[in-house]
Formats: sequence, structure tokens, C-alpha cells
Amino acid sequence: MKPTKYYPFAPAKNFGNWIDDFFNRSIGDFIGTDFPAGQPSVNVIEEENEFRLEVAAPGLQKEDFQINLENGHLTISAKKEQKEEKTEGKYTRREFNYTSFSRSFNLPETVNEQGIKATYDSGILFVALPKKEEAKTKVTRTIDIA
Repeated sequence: MKPTKYYPFAPAKNFGNWIDDFFNRSIGDFIGTDFPAGQPSVNVIEEENEFRLEVAAPGLQKEDFQINLENGHLTISAKKEQKEEKTEGKYTRREFNYTSFSRSFNLPETVNEQGIKATYDSGILFVALPKKEEAKTKVTRTIDIA
């Protein structure tokens, strides 16, 4: 890092610098963070024997989640009440935001609905969706020609 001189009587920022500062801030800097953060990010991974869903949901407990399956439609939802905290100081920035969410997925017919399992670890909800036997990749077999 290059040392620079401090000029206590430097002129105010020019218009270009003001515009740069404006666009380098998040919307929360201007309107606050009292709006829903949206839905959590989800990874969907297909492996040979199963599909896996990974839902990024830090700050929640496994008791906060509900997973429902109805007619091939998987719904993952969570609800956590944000508690008002009494603190000595006041927040100058508050970005932790816990809101309810619901994500739905249409499952392919190849999923064995009876074998679905879920775990929650280190802020990620893992949902294993095993494939039916007939949907699993079969080993290629070479057939001799007689």
C-alpha cells in the first residue's frame, strides 16, 4: 500500500467521486435492512444413486425447518422470529436478518419418495433424494457376437 498525505483542508469531493461512492454502496446503506432478504441459495446435485439438495440457511436450527412432500412436490420452509435485543449501544449497521422462507421443487418420477432424508449441519440443510432402482445408471455390458 502506498502512503499518501492527509490534507485536512482538501476540497470537498467532486461530483464524480460522489457518484462512485453512491454506486459502491449496498441498497441497505440507503434504505436500511428491514426488508426480506429473499430466499436462500440452493444447490441441486445429481449423482449416480441420488439427487442432493443443499440449502444455505445459516443462523437457523433444525427445529426451524419444515419439509413437506405432496404429489411429487417437495416444499422446504423455515420460520424464525427475530427477537428484539436490548443493547447498551445502537447499531451503526445491522445485516443479520432472519425471515421466513419457502422453496418448492417438482421432483422427477425417478425419485424414491419413501427414502428421502434430511440433515442440518453448519448452516446448510442437506436433503438426500434417492433414485428408484430402475432409474440408476446400469453398468455397460459388452455383448459378444456369435
